[in-house]
Amino acid sequence: MKPLLSKSCVVINDTTLRDGEQTAGVAFSDDEKLAIAAALDAAGVPEMEIGIPAMGEHETELIGEIARRVRRARTMVWGRMADRDIGASLRCGADIVHLSVPVSDLQIERKLGRDRAWVLAAIRRCAAQVLEAGAVPSIGFEDASRADERFLTHAAVVAQQAGAVRVRYADTLGLLDPFETHRRIAALRREIDLDLEIHPHNDLGLATANTLAAVRAGATHASTTVNGLGERAGNAAMEEVVMALRHLHGIECGIDTAALPAISALVAGASGRPVAPGKSIVGEAVFSHESGIHVDGLLKDRRNYETFAPEELGRQHRLVLGKHSGSAGLIRACDALGLRVDAQQVAPLLDRIRRHVTATKREPSAEELRHFHRETRFQPSIHTEMPSWTA
Repeated sequence: MKPLLSKSCVVINDTTLRDGEQTAGVAFSDDEKLAIAAALDAAGVPEMEIGIPAMGEHETELIGEIARRVRRARTMVWGRMADRDIGASLRCGADIVHLSVPVSDLQIERKLGRDRAWVLAAIRRCAAQVLEAGAVPSIGFEDASRADERFLTHAAVVAQQAGAVRVRYADTLGLLDPFETHRRIAALRREIDLDLEIHPHNDLGLATANTLAAVRAGATHASTTVNGLGERAGNAAMEEVVMALRHLHGIECGIDTAALPAISALVAGASGRPVAPGKSIVGEAVFSHESGIHVDGLLKDRRNYETFAPEELGRQHRLVLGKHSGSAGLIRACDALGLRVDAQQVAPLLDRIRRHVTATKREPSAEELRHFHRETRFQPSIHTEMPSWTA
């Protein structure tokens, strides 16, 4: 078994291959799952949840193959607190067997048809069953954000006493905000002395923020998916969590961030879920600049409009000619093509570019820019350049 990290580390537990594939309409092929696992492993993702063995024999065999091929990351499999799920999970050879159970009264009663006493007994029995088989148990609390907090704490203490190495706090419906997340995780952290994982959902767009709040409150593990895949609105996006921990909290997760765009593209292709151009961190357009005031400032000193260096992701800034471009960006683009722009040509050339992008909804190609340059070379300057004040 690969070693568990110390509690002082924030461990990314990527669940793209489990919760990510639970996205409605997403189904990875065997080769796609193997490729995603290999890419995550090569990038240094320390832990990954690789599937649900109880889905059937083929899935169990595939999960076992993934577990055998992974070289660096610890692997985890997911199951319910049922003998069938535990048996299938134990056959996969993963490092950790994670068993999930609802802890809100609503789900205990309306989903399971059980009571709180049954949940506590199931935690004890199932953790012992995994331990007796020589495996490592982790306990997941489904719908933890709607659970009675005293009962949730009791369940966590029971899990610790039963030998679990970790409990997972799942905000299953994405109901929390960062302030409440911090309060609840801090309260739970004070009562238990084992690893604590936050598993947020993004129904209100707060999954990444809630993850950061949980880490500040003492969570040792963060559950993520590539591109934020997951049920309904998805989970916390791995690329967002990793970069935010680095730049907002000075926490390194041991992941090669230059690999993140390629992993994002791999998962986007396998899932059939394209990444929006403006998606933070990995979107195609997130290092593109058009606004005249921004481009001018960027060319003077990148720190004027640079949150973090795109080179951290193996990328570069890209200057786009468009409706809001100014003279600095125009001259830079023309210089790259060996075109000299006279002072009197700037305004008519900018006007021509603006008319082009308004009509076509795209920036001009190199050949089109050359044509516009020729077209306006001796055209009298009758327009006044208007700077963009986009913040």
